[in-house]
Amino acid sequence: MWRHGLFSMGFIAGMAALVASIAPDGPAPPAAPGSDDGATVVGERRAGPRLLDLAVRSPALAGVARVRLLLPGGWSRAAVAAGRTWPALWLLHGRGGDHTSWTASTALERVAGGHGALVVMPDGGRFGNYSDWWNRGEGGPPMWETFHLTELCQILERGYGAGTARAIAGAGMGGTGALAYAARHRGLFRAAASFSGALNTLHRDERGLDVPDLVELGVAIGGGRAADWTDLWGDPREQRVVWRQHNPHDLADRLAGVRLYISSGDGTPGPCDPWPWPGSGPDVLETVAHRVGLEFAGRLRRLGIPAATHFYQGTHRWPYWGRELRAALPLLLADVT
Repeated sequence: MWRHGLFSMGFIAGMAALVASIAPDGPAPPAAPGSDDGATVVGERRAGPRLLDLAVRSPALAGVARVRLLLPGGWSRAAVAAGRTWPALWLLHGRGGDHTSWTASTALERVAGGHGALVVMPDGGRFGNYSDWWNRGEGGPPMWETFHLTELCQILERGYGAGTARAIAGAGMGGTGALAYAARHRGLFRAAASFSGALNTLHRDERGLDVPDLVELGVAIGGGRAADWTDLWGDPREQRVVWRQHNPHDLADRLAGVRLYISSGDGTPGPCDPWPWPGSGPDVLETVAHRVGLEFAGRLRRLGIPAATHFYQGTHRWPYWGRELRAALPLLLADVT
């Protein structure tokens, strides 16, 4: 519907109360790795036997962002110093999440810990949409795409043993980001997966919520009082070119040669949902993701681009995304490990 000013401040304030603070990190490593533009690791914290959290001061973000790493077997600073590298699996979180979402909400350490990959879980902003924001044509922070694919890639390759064989996956907003990143940066990722991503950001529905409505809601909740939802990509009509440049549906032809996995639920309660179902109807977010996911899969078929797909009964919840990661992992890692 593209409803401007759609959501009340009371609703936004209530949702914003769900945002949690991030604990401070410990000291930086003795020789903190950096990127060409001056991004550098300013703190590290062990979050588990094989979990390492980084705090990165980023010019692209004009601040400090967090990254969680699941270290592969055999990882050590000595091995990294000796030149050993590991393939990298990037996992992107959804709206309202952060760098801890995948380990907090799934059995990631058990599912992916034995595959010999460095698993990279960066903060993407609670509603950052994995983009360098348009900001009324002026650009500038937040520049999440630059932080991830330039600054963080360089830091991980220079200081943490990340190799150049990469795969990427994400849930919700992260699923949209994973496909957009793989399409916008051809050759950077050999495989990509979207779990419940809104894969056509320009999808319209005159009967109810559509994807631009969800973008408006997300920016309004996550951007603070000073944020305007059009700061992200502009107005979907007036800056349609900018929207298309970040829209997986419009970029689908650029995914040729990338191993793809696309999945979503239909919005109705399924095997991973509580019973009785507490809602009064279908899950709106998952219903939208399902509709555009089917549309995206059809576009790939018309382009002759193969993709594994799984469309199922279920809602917009972590139990499904943990299950989907487990199913997609062989495809994601087939060409990188």
